[in-house]
Amino acid sequence: MSRPPNHRLVPTKVAALAMGVSEATIRKWVSRGKLTRYGPPNSRSQFDIEELTALSVQRRP
Repeated sequence: MSRPPNHRLVPTKVAALAMGVSEATIRKWVSRGKLTRYGPPNSRSQFDIEELTALSVQRRP
């Protein structure tokens, strides 16, 4: 998957706030393959806001 444009990327804290979950949950989703992490190893993680939106829609009851 190619990297989304920078204006669509948000840090872990913002991703967690947007999803209404903890930062630990965001990291678990990455390890389970539910969410894509962007950024080089050993740097701050970033997440695509459009991917977060799609995941949010899937999580709705």
